[in-house]
Amino acid sequence: MRIRSIALLATISLAACGGGGDKQNAGATQAGTPGDKKTFTVAMIGKSSSNPVFLSGRTGAEAAAKELSAEHRIDVRVEWLTPPSEDAAVQAQRIAQAVNGGADAILFSASEAGKVVGAINEAVDRGVPVMTFDSDVPTSKRFSFYGGDDEAMGRQVMEELARQMGGSGKVAILGGNQNAPNLQKRVKGARDEAAKHPGITVVNAFYHEETPQAAAAEVLRAQNAYPDVKGWAMIGGWPLFTKALLTDLDPNKVKIVSVDALPAELPYVERGLAPVLFAQPTYNWGYMGVKTIFDHVVLKKEVPPHVKMDLIKVSKDNLGEWARQLQSWGFTDVDPKYTALPK
Repeated sequence: MRIRSIALLATISLAACGGGGDKQNAGATQAGTPGDKKTFTVAMIGKSSSNPVFLSGRTGAEAAAKELSAEHRIDVRVEWLTPPSEDAAVQAQRIAQAVNGGADAILFSASEAGKVVGAINEAVDRGVPVMTFDSDVPTSKRFSFYGGDDEAMGRQVMEELARQMGGSGKVAILGGNQNAPNLQKRVKGARDEAAKHPGITVVNAFYHEETPQAAAAEVLRAQNAYPDVKGWAMIGGWPLFTKALLTDLDPNKVKIVSVDALPAELPYVERGLAPVLFAQPTYNWGYMGVKTIFDHVVLKKEVPPHVKMDLIKVSKDNLGEWARQLQSWGFTDVDPKYTALPK
């Protein structure tokens, strides 16, 4: 489950969607340099630079740029233009900034799709192709999207939570930014799955600013308002980046199943408060995003409109393996006690 194998499988799948070899490499010279261009800049705009998942995506993007630079003898660069906090209006401004600054392509995750469609379309009309990741803008002129099936992700989280609760009890859904299109779909998927379990009752979905502190505060507020809630379906792992819930929630009384499994979240698996986390390969948001953009724009390959991403189930059974995977992706804050766990 190491990054090279994950990324390689995705790259092979991507190449399989293209045409023949001559067509795919039409933009490259025999020496491997695409045309006469000396630099290729991808502007990467995530939702929030304070959210660790987007920082891991940045790491993956920069790794892909380094590999492509060495392979094709062209200076591939990643320009990080992610706002410090979620703001779709600022994201639209950053898209324009990227275009005016001479970016060759844009890799983008939308906080609110409706507020950025115009900016994306204008970028494309001005000759700057846009690819989305994590949170799509399907009504725009973006050429491809890398990410999971969000409704399926929500269903997967709720299905596992129902299993952990023995099929009965009151649950809550933690939904992040209520206007984010990807999160709306995940909440819908979670609700749809809950409806299939007669013993599961959803008391509500709770939304919040996507920072660890705001998310943890919302969980505790909701838990106080609904003390009989026994399970949390978190379609994003925001509050698990803090230790607050480790001390304020009893794993014998409350179970959490969440999307995301970054280093700060692993103690929740160890303690049993979150017996299962569904990890997004967030490193690949950037890694596969930059690779796909380069294939499409520079090498003139055909790429699929949806480069699919699968979640990885993390539990005590594979905690050590997952910790080592995170470490291989460049995470420096993985607790050594987890990397030392046996396979």
